[in-house]
Amino acid sequence: MPEAPYTVSDVMTHTVVAVGRDASFKEIVELFDQWKVSALPVLEGEGRVIGVVSEADLLHKEEFRDADYTDVNPGEPAERAKAAAVTAGELMTTPAVTVHADASLAKAARIMARRHVKRLPVVDGVGILQGVVSRGDLLKVFLRSDEEIAEEIRHTVLNQLPLTTTLTVSVTEGVVTLGGSLPDRALVPVVARAVRAVEGVVDIRLELTHR
Repeated sequence: MPEAPYTVSDVMTHTVVAVGRDASFKEIVELFDQWKVSALPVLEGEGRVIGVVSEADLLHKEEFRDADYTDVNPGEPAERAKAAAVTAGELMTTPAVTVHADASLAKAARIMARRHVKRLPVVDGVGILQGVVSRGDLLKVFLRSDEEIAEEIRHTVLNQLPLTTTLTVSVTEGVVTLGGSLPDRALVPVVARAVRAVEGVVDIRLELTHR
């Protein structure tokens, strides 16, 4: 994996299963089962993402099975309307919540958390599908070895500090321990933030003194 900062393009899945707006309810369920995914981008034209259909969208069919949803009015709740849907275009959530390939992993994580989604279609500047990034993809950075994390901290953080700085770095199970001395106490939070920004860092322990 490349040196931080990581972007969505570094961890996303490039081979994506998607459907058109005319895909049937049963076809969507079969794709979920075949590919072990919980959501599918819905595409139009040359691959522009116009929505996402998820298991939650389809489950309304079962939720309202005992209700009369054959004559749904425009004012009915969206969930009840989706219970009567039979195609991806009727079932999908639109506009789709997406992310660009050059977005940071932190930004993708914030979008997922705020919009309560598990996967994001990755699109280019005009909305054409490039891939999909999932929660699991974002966690791949924590597979980096301790040695790799330590080397990056030395290269991207410690090398940028004043020459009078003498710091040591060790990493165990992703937890970084910084020891040594800093020429100025004001540098402590600066160094801590820079270290936390390195992808794969689980936590940081500071054993620092300042002159």
